[in-house]
Parts: sequence; structure tokens; C-alpha cells
Amino acid sequence: MSKPLITRPFGLGALVLMLTLSADQLSKYWILYGLNLPDKGSIAILPFLNFSMVWNHAVTFGMFGGLGGAGRIVFSVIALAVACILLVWMARTPSRLTAACVGAITGGAIGNVMDRVRYGAVVDFIHAHAFGWSWYVFNVADSAIVCSVCVLLVQNVLMGKEHQTT
Repeated sequence: MSKPLITRPFGLGALVLMLTLSADQLSKYWILYGLNLPDKGSIAILPFLNFSMVWNHAVTFGMFGGLGGAGRIVFSVIALAVACILLVWMARTPSRLTAACVGAITGGAIGNVMDRVRYGAVVDFIHAHAFGWSWYVFNVADSAIVCSVCVLLVQNVLMGKEHQTT
């Protein structure tokens, strides 16, 4: 008898992909149309957290912003190509943790591509700051991507140590 899809690595990764994509798109919809953040600009949520409206026409940390209108297409095509490669990785990995992380990265990438297609830019709105320090404004997709890459890096380091001790 075969395992239910959700208990297989690919099934878990697909679920995490859909949850990430849904959380990202729902949060952006609420920011744009429920909270109406584009008209408000910025709202203090906590002493160290604001919702601040930023239309990101570039990629991470504003890199390659000089591409103008072509950037929208270039970034979308590259992100979709990477998402396809990630789906292959997710389908082939025997690790549920790896599949979940790759699913989150893929869901985040697709969410940002959807913004570029729909709005011409990525909707960023989470702004963390404290003690005169301010981080770049980001979104749920960006968080999922960064956190998942960090988990994959830690997993890789720990697995490397296991192989060194055996």
C-alpha cells in the first residue's frame, strides 16, 4: 500500500508551496485593498515594526533596478525558470524537510512573479526597525524564501558534520 501524498516529500513540499503562495497573495491583497496602504504610506504596528508601502521594481535589496520596464519581464522569466528547477529538486529529494523548504522558496518566488505580472512590481510592506537600525522592506514571500534558505544551509552544514564524523 502506498503512502498518502501528504506524507511523501513531494506532497509535503507541494502543500507548503500552496500555503506560502496563499499567505503571500492574501497578505498583499489585504495590504492593498483592505488596509489601503498605498494611500496611507506607512502605519506603525509595533515600536519595531511598520507596514510601509514599497513597490519593488528591482530584485533583492534593490539590485538591478536600472533595467527599467524590461526588468519586470527579465526577473519574471528568471524566477519562473528557477521555480521549475526547484520543482524538480522537490520531486527528487527523499527529505521531507528539504521538500518543505524548497516548496516555500518556490511558493515565494511564484508569489513575487504574480506581483510583477499583475502590478509591474513586487508589493513589499513589512518594515522592521529598532535602535536606529532599519531593515529593507519585504513581504511574506521574501520571508519564506530567506527562512527556508537558512534552514537548508543549516541542514547542509549539519549533514556535512555527520559525514565527517563517520
